[in-house]
Amino acid sequence: MDLSNMPSFTSIEVDRLSALLDLDILDTPAEREFDDITRLAATALGVASAAVSLIDEKRQWFKSRHGIPFPETPRDISFCTHAVASRDILVVPDATRDDRFSENPLVTQEGGIRFYAGIPLIISSGYCLGTLCVFDPIVRDGLTEAQEAVLQDLARLTTDLIETRRFRKMGEIAARVADTTSDAVLATDRDGTIVYWNPAAERMFGYARGEAIDQNVEIVIPPRLAKGHREIFARAAAGGATRLVGTTVELVGGRADGSEFPIELSLARWGAGPPDGGFAAIIRDITARKALEREREQAQAFLDTVVTNLPAMLFVKDAQTREYVLVNRAGENAIGRPAKEIVGQTDRDLFPDHGDGYEERDSEAIASPSATMFESEFVRDDGQSVHLRTTRTLIDGPDRPGQYVLGISENVTETRLAEAEVLRLANFDALTGLLNRASFTDRLHGLVRKAEPFALLSIDLDRFKAVNDQFGHPAGDAVLAQVSDRLRAAVQSQDWVARIGGDEFVAVLTGTRLRERADEVASAILTSMSEPFTTGRVLAHLGASIGIVLLPEDGRTTGQLRENADLALYRAKQMGKGKACFFDAEMDAAAQDRRMLETELREVIENDGIDLAYQPVLSAKTGQITSAEALARWTHPDRGPIRPDIFISLAEECGLIDRLGEQLLRRACRDAQGWPDHVRVAVNLSPLQFLSGKLIEIVQQALDESGIRADRVQLEVTEGLVIRDVEGTFRQLEQLRTLGIQVLIDDFGVGYSSLSYFQRFPFDKVKIDKSFVDEIGTSRAAKAIVEAVVGLGAALYMGVVAEGIETEEQRHLLVASGCTHLQGYLFSRPVTANTLGKMLMTQGNLEAMASKAA
Repeated sequence: MDLSNMPSFTSIEVDRLSALLDLDILDTPAEREFDDITRLAATALGVASAAVSLIDEKRQWFKSRHGIPFPETPRDISFCTHAVASRDILVVPDATRDDRFSENPLVTQEGGIRFYAGIPLIISSGYCLGTLCVFDPIVRDGLTEAQEAVLQDLARLTTDLIETRRFRKMGEIAARVADTTSDAVLATDRDGTIVYWNPAAERMFGYARGEAIDQNVEIVIPPRLAKGHREIFARAAAGGATRLVGTTVELVGGRADGSEFPIELSLARWGAGPPDGGFAAIIRDITARKALEREREQAQAFLDTVVTNLPAMLFVKDAQTREYVLVNRAGENAIGRPAKEIVGQTDRDLFPDHGDGYEERDSEAIASPSATMFESEFVRDDGQSVHLRTTRTLIDGPDRPGQYVLGISENVTETRLAEAEVLRLANFDALTGLLNRASFTDRLHGLVRKAEPFALLSIDLDRFKAVNDQFGHPAGDAVLAQVSDRLRAAVQSQDWVARIGGDEFVAVLTGTRLRERADEVASAILTSMSEPFTTGRVLAHLGASIGIVLLPEDGRTTGQLRENADLALYRAKQMGKGKACFFDAEMDAAAQDRRMLETELREVIENDGIDLAYQPVLSAKTGQITSAEALARWTHPDRGPIRPDIFISLAEECGLIDRLGEQLLRRACRDAQGWPDHVRVAVNLSPLQFLSGKLIEIVQQALDESGIRADRVQLEVTEGLVIRDVEGTFRQLEQLRTLGIQVLIDDFGVGYSSLSYFQRFPFDKVKIDKSFVDEIGTSRAAKAIVEAVVGLGAALYMGVVAEGIETEEQRHLLVASGCTHLQGYLFSRPVTANTLGKMLMTQGNLEAMASKAA
């Protein structure tokens, strides 16, 4: 019977139906006691039929029926429904004359009801369940007083049977539960004498039922607690108040062997109360639970200790309110406040300027199926800037799934500061703080790629070498620092200045009015450079020359712009010291000359006319030549020797570098084939050669044609090699290594991303740039960099080559630092292949080479 769907019933009727349902009597088998009552009622009143009728939601069901062929009828045709509604005896002498029943099918059918009498069955709770009723197919005058009294008595007997039946069933259930439960169930009289003792009590306390019955309940109380127990029990037995009755408490129990253990006691009174009845107790052994609680407390304490002392910041926020509910000690330190000032607050409260952003990160974490990671910076109350890298994830709570946002923040402030310092050192000149050559080149490439108009000022100091020669490098360094300050002061905030060489500087101006501003800035620089420089007791008079180019007017590539700036600078120097000159292609034949040079370069490459010179590389340990670097040389019939950086750059810009590189590699391999087997040849590669996709094929062909072993060939690459195609470049380097070729990284230290290369590729050797070698005897920074590169080489099992060695002091310092190979004019200038062959036939040791070069 479903009581949740009865909109037509009053609340009283719903309660009545619930009471009927609770009795669990509907649709139960026939029971002799009820059948005896209906039979007696029919006999005593001399009627054909009698029934115990129970009225439920839709029917009247007969718990017992005498002389009735059907077990139930619909509720809406039931006579008993009326008796239940009135809660009083209902007598119908002749149903055919009663408007309530005259059309009732129970009346109109053949042999239908004429006479009916029903007594309501009202249980002790006050609910009327149905009736004890009698009916007959013969009309009667009604009930005599005696008949009504008999029917009333039988109705009371029926009600008692219904409730007794319920109590008996409950008792059976209780007894079965008590016999099977793992909890001890015991009962005492009001004096504390045990009158009931279930099997679980036997197992729990160690007393058999026969041993426990008629004993005082104190047998389950430890002797040390017996006195207190007696006082409490006596007060309870007398009807006094005690916290034990009606509640569940934790106490200590005692076993037959004298051991004690923790118990949970639920105590209730039974019977009518003093002086009758007694107490019933349910006792649970909570030893395991207490052990588990201790373990949980210990685990919680351990977890609290771990969370508190975790080096990383840990926090928990309510996912709905975004309020902090937990923050550990590292979080207190990071935020700069104690936990009591953080918990209960939101990021908006704690960080008014950035709180919205932090809460957006929380929202993203809540929406994400996996953990999210963000990095943020904020300023603490004490003004300290803190960088945090935070991983957030949504976790379930006791009230609902996804109740909390868990965050673990790593304080990366020191790391970011260190990275910033590394970035500064990599991108800025250590002496002046200006951008260095690599950073300048990178930025210039970016501006050219974007085709954003800018002005480039190439600045060269006049008479600076004299300062170094006369007063020494420390004085020269101090002057350069002052030069950088004056250059900064001459440009605007959107402009930038770089130091690209010893006394070479550049300034890049962006924005509008570039020609006018370039003129103004150049004038300001020339004026400031003409002012004397004072450092210590040194008074230096310098000056500057400036060449100016504009993009796009004076070139559209970095090579063109740099070359044209050099041309403009050269023209400025020709005009006299302290001058600035704009590049002008119409006025200056340099651009035309360059185009002619390009044509001539194409012709000489077509005729394989670029020569090779070889500069020996010596072992620092033995002084013997171990390899030679192949250096491209072009001797123009009219111009004389052309600098390699000029014609190599020109070949790169004109798309000739692949052809030229292939020619030089083939010739170097052929020349080296005639050298002793232990001497290798090193060939420089342009980064552009890696873009053609044919490099590996060209190298293999050069090896095959010359017959030289692959392990005698070294290919030198520069730090800027992988800027354009990282994955493609390293893939080709791996292929070269597979062939057996050695790969060297050249000009190490002038770039800003070299260190990451060593994680990607195992270079065979690293070459220290000449700029560091030049200053190793005068600059602590240069010496430290050399030592760092040597240490890196040793750690990665790479050889370290120092190039550009010109003095004995440099050689001594480089050997002492641990360089494995040496190269420079101190030992030999670049020579022809024939000359090198003769040197290899008669080579001596390091000192001999140095003596000959001198």
